[in-house]
Amino acid sequence: MSVEPSQGAGPAIENLLAERRTFPPDPAFTARANARAAIYDEAERDHVAFWERLARERISWSRPFETTLEWELPFAKWFVGGQLNVSYNCVDRHVENGLGDKVAYHWIGEPGDTRTLTYANLQREVGKAANALLELGVRTGDRVAIYMPMIPELPIAMLACARIGAPHTVVFGGFSAEALAGRINDCGARVLITADGGYRRGKEVGLKHHADEALASTPSIEHAIVVNRTGRGVHMVDGRDHWWHDIVERQSPDCPPVPVDSEHMLYLLYTSGTTAKPKGILHTTAGYLLGTSFTHEMIFDLKPDDVYWCAADIGWVTGHSYIVYGPLANAATGIIYEGAPDTPTWDRWWQIIERYKVTILYTAPTAIRACMKQGPQYPAAHDLSSLRVLGSVGEPINPEAWLWYHEHIGRGRTPIVDTWWQTETGMILITPLPGVTTTKPGSATFPFPGIEADIVDGDGRSVPFGGGGYLVLKRPWPAMLRGIYGDPERYRQTYWSRFPGMYFAGDGAKRDEDGYFWLLGRVDDVMNVAGHRISTTEVESALVDHRSVAEAAVVGVKDEVSGQAIYAFVILKAGGEPTDALAVQLREHVAYVIGPIARPKYLMFVPDLPKTRSGKIMRRLLRDIAEGRTLGDTTTLADATVVETIRENTGRSEE
Repeated sequence: MSVEPSQGAGPAIENLLAERRTFPPDPAFTARANARAAIYDEAERDHVAFWERLARERISWSRPFETTLEWELPFAKWFVGGQLNVSYNCVDRHVENGLGDKVAYHWIGEPGDTRTLTYANLQREVGKAANALLELGVRTGDRVAIYMPMIPELPIAMLACARIGAPHTVVFGGFSAEALAGRINDCGARVLITADGGYRRGKEVGLKHHADEALASTPSIEHAIVVNRTGRGVHMVDGRDHWWHDIVERQSPDCPPVPVDSEHMLYLLYTSGTTAKPKGILHTTAGYLLGTSFTHEMIFDLKPDDVYWCAADIGWVTGHSYIVYGPLANAATGIIYEGAPDTPTWDRWWQIIERYKVTILYTAPTAIRACMKQGPQYPAAHDLSSLRVLGSVGEPINPEAWLWYHEHIGRGRTPIVDTWWQTETGMILITPLPGVTTTKPGSATFPFPGIEADIVDGDGRSVPFGGGGYLVLKRPWPAMLRGIYGDPERYRQTYWSRFPGMYFAGDGAKRDEDGYFWLLGRVDDVMNVAGHRISTTEVESALVDHRSVAEAAVVGVKDEVSGQAIYAFVILKAGGEPTDALAVQLREHVAYVIGPIARPKYLMFVPDLPKTRSGKIMRRLLRDIAEGRTLGDTTTLADATVVETIRENTGRSEE
C-alpha cells in the first residue's frame, strides 16, 4: 500500500505512544565529551560558515576551496574549487603524523582467523591495490564494482579506487548475480573486484560463482580481481580473471594519490526500489568526507585510544560512512567481523568486545532484539566494562529494546546514540550528542548541528509539538546525495517534488511536547484504521513492551468495516509458550499502552520474520501472507525460507 500525504483536516500520522522516561548525561562524561552544547548555537548562527570552518580545519587539501556552497535547488555543490584525495586523508596523513603503527583494523573471520592492519600496513596495501587497477587500465573517472565478503581487502579496494579517483560501487556480498549485473550495467564498471567466497553462519558463500553468472551479461567489465578467501577451487577465465595474490602482491606500494575536485564522484551505492530499477545514489568527495568524519567524532565521542565497532556490513551505507571513510579520516581503530552474531554461538559479539576491549558499539535494533530473544545470559557471561558509548542505526528502536541495550550491554552506565539517516543523506542527521543530550528511549532526539529538519502535514505545513507527519529537510548538508546516477529528473521527482523546496525522506515522524523527534518508519507502512493513520512502529513498540515478546511486526490488511485492520506477527522470547490466552493478553496490552484504536484484530505467533540482509523487516511480504496473496519478490531476503515457515503456521488468533 502506498500512502499519499493526507490533505485537509486531521493529523498526517497519529501521535499515540508516549514515552516519559529520560536519561540525562552523566556529568563525568560531559566533562570530557567532544561535543559541547554551544556547537548548536554556532551552527544556527550561520550554518554555511560553520561547515566552512570545519572543512578548513579537518580536511587536508591539495588546493583550498574558494566557495563553500553553491545551491541551485535541488542540486548542491560544496567546497567548490577545492582539490583533495580521500585515500590520502584516510591513510597517508596519519602515517605522516606518526601514527603508522596505530591499528586501523582488527579483523576477525567467522571461522576464527584474525588479522591486524596498522595505518602503515593499510598505506602499503592500498598503494599496491591501486597500482594493480592502473595496470588493468583503470583511470580517474572509471567505475569499479566491488562484490566481496567482510574481509580487509574490501576497505583496501575502496581506498585503492579513491586513491586514483575511480568511483566504486560496492554490491553487498549476499546479493544475487542478477542484482550484481544490474548495478554493473547501470554504471558501466570496467573492473570487478571479488573473492572466491566468504563465510556466513558456518557456510561458504560462493561469490565467484555468482560473479561469473553476472559477468555473462556485463559487457563493460574487462577484468576481474579475485581474493582467495576460502581456498576452494573456482573457475578463472584466462585473460579476464586475476588472483589478488598474483596481481596485487607484485605491485609497488608507492602510488601517489590523485587530487580530485571536491565534487568528484567518490562512489555509487544502489538502493533497491520495490517497483522500479535500483537507484544509483551518487556521493561525491569533500562534503561526504567532512560530514562522515565530523559526525563520527562528535556522535560517538571518539578518543584516540578508542576501539570502535560498527557491526554493519560495508556493503551498506552504514559501512561506507562509519566503518571505512568516517573512522579512517579520524585515525580510529576499528573492528571488522566477517560473520553472523549467532555463529558459532550467540555470545560471539560479546566475546569480541571482551577480547579487543571494544569501547564503542554501533549496531541495528534488529540485532539488539535478536539478542533480547535469546536472553541476557549471553552478554552477562562476558566482561563488557570497556564499553562507554552505544549506538543504534537502521530503523527506529523501540523503547524496550533501547532499555535492554542500556541495561544488559551498557550495564546501565553508557549513553546510547539512536541515529537517523539514510543511504541518500550520507551522514547521520538526527541524533543525541553524548554528554550533551538528555535521551529518551526510542527517540533520535534532535537534528545534528547545522541540519534543519522539520515535520510537516500533507500540505507541507510544520506540525506543532505533539503532532505527527512527514519528515523533511529544509537546507542542504555536506554529505547529501548529489543525484541518482544518470537520471537527474528521477532525483528531482523522488526526493523534491512531494513538498516543494524540501527534501522528503519518505519517513513518518512525530515530535513530542519537548521537541524530540520520534521516527515512525516508512510512510508506506502507515496503517489507516477507521480514519486513524497509525504508525507500525508505535504498535510494534507496544507489543515489545510486553515481557513475553522479543520482536513484532504489524501490517494493515483490508477490512470491510474499518478500511484496514491491524495484523500482528509476534516472536516470543526464548522459552515463551504461544497460547490463545497470551494472544488476548497482548492485544489488550496494546490497547492499554496506546489506545483501543491500535488493538490488533489478528495476531500470529511466528518463529522469525522476513528481513532484508540489512535487517529491515519486509512488511510487503507480511501483507501478502496476511491477505493470502501470491508472494512478491523475495530475492533480497536474508532467509527466503522464513516466509514459507510463516505460511505453514497458518493458525492465527482473531479478535
